[in-house]
Amino acid sequence: MDFRDLTYIAAIAKYQNITKAAESLYVTQPTLSKFLMATEDALGQKLFRKLGHKYVPTYAGERYLDYAKRILNLKNDLDTEMADIMKRDVGVLNVAFPRMRCTYMLPKSLPAFKKLHPNVQVNILEGTSAENDQRLINGQADIAFFSMPSDTNPLIEYETIGEEELLICAQGGHPISHFSRPNPASRYPKLDPAILQNEMIIMMMQEQRTRGIMDDYFAKNNLHFDKIMYTSNLQAIMGLVASGYGVSFIFETHLHYRPEKTPIDCYSFGEPKTVRRFVCAYRKGSYLPSCAGDFIDIAREIFKIV
Repeated sequence: MDFRDLTYIAAIAKYQNITKAAESLYVTQPTLSKFLMATEDALGQKLFRKLGHKYVPTYAGERYLDYAKRILNLKNDLDTEMADIMKRDVGVLNVAFPRMRCTYMLPKSLPAFKKLHPNVQVNILEGTSAENDQRLINGQADIAFFSMPSDTNPLIEYETIGEEELLICAQGGHPISHFSRPNPASRYPKLDPAILQNEMIIMMMQEQRTRGIMDDYFAKNNLHFDKIMYTSNLQAIMGLVASGYGVSFIFETHLHYRPEKTPIDCYSFGEPKTVRRFVCAYRKGSYLPSCAGDFIDIAREIFKIV
């Protein structure tokens, strides 16, 4: 058994299809089929069962894949560290972002990073924070940027980049402003979310971290709203808020980078306000190349400007 074997089995599991897996590996479909048959014969175990056209791991296959992923991650760490030791300053850095963060962090971070490491290829991965968590664990991403989760993953290390406030946002001049009060702990006046009972509440989808924060807050404060709309598109949410369609809960950092400048009024809430750490995350125990540290430092400087 060698690294090629592990890579082939991992590809079949990822695509659940021999033809697609073969294409990703740049081998022919018959070659990969023969390899799988030979591997299963040698092990005396079926690693996959066919369900229609899908290849689904058996229990033995799941155990094989578990070890394969760990071994391949270790090999990746070894290759990265050796490259650092040789000071070639070449390689690949896989960076994951939630989609909204990507729109304003990339234009500011990538050019600065390229000046420091012109020979390092940066691959950008976009998805929800939960998806990016999984990419870190699977070794697909080296580092990821997102809001600190309420339930941290023991397999992931979190490094604080900065702190940002989560705000109630409404159209500029909205009548709810009459219910706000000064909040010495925030740059924004304070508003009780219970005031929003008659408003359309625009919320993010279940898999997005901001939604989880708000669901927890509503549950703890026994808040229930009758009119709620859900969307995963943060740009659309900010546009709807600015147009007066509804109110929402948005991190302050996002508001600084929205392209439309129609006024949005912002309010603090919580005791004394609701804040979250913005973090860079990476797989616990993994080796981070020096260029990854530089990318993190650049992100920290960008966050300070806000």
